[in-house]
Amino acid sequence: MAADRNDTGYLLALASRRWNEILEQRFADAAFPEVRASYGALLVPLFEEDGLRLGELARRARLSKQTVTTMARLLERTGLVTRHPDADDARATRLFLSGRARRFQPVAESVLAELDQEVAKTLGGEQAAGLKLSLAALVELS
Repeated sequence: MAADRNDTGYLLALASRRWNEILEQRFADAAFPEVRASYGALLVPLFEEDGLRLGELARRARLSKQTVTTMARLLERTGLVTRHPDADDARATRLFLSGRARRFQPVAESVLAELDQEVAKTLGGEQAAGLKLSLAALVELS
């Protein structure tokens, strides 16, 4: 099969870029212009469980430890997280949400819920649910 604009990977990448553009615009409209869509890789797990080690964040986000370390620095610079040494292991670092990130969480949840509704409206409820299941399966693709 020739690589073209109907390639699954190409379409996934294009859809992902568009999704991220929409997210970032809506975050900016809600007074969080510093939040990039890519920050979700760390923020979502921290919303679920604050104070995770960088290694655990890397595992959950499916990113390298080096990438997570770089992203953690960016989030720290924007005031969304703080980094602290792990009390049990001085070599490890834990990330904690800042007050700004806690104020952002309901905004992120609202924006994501709105987008889910738009997807359901565009595709239909069953197809939207199927898309979500399909994307979850692709995350586990070996």
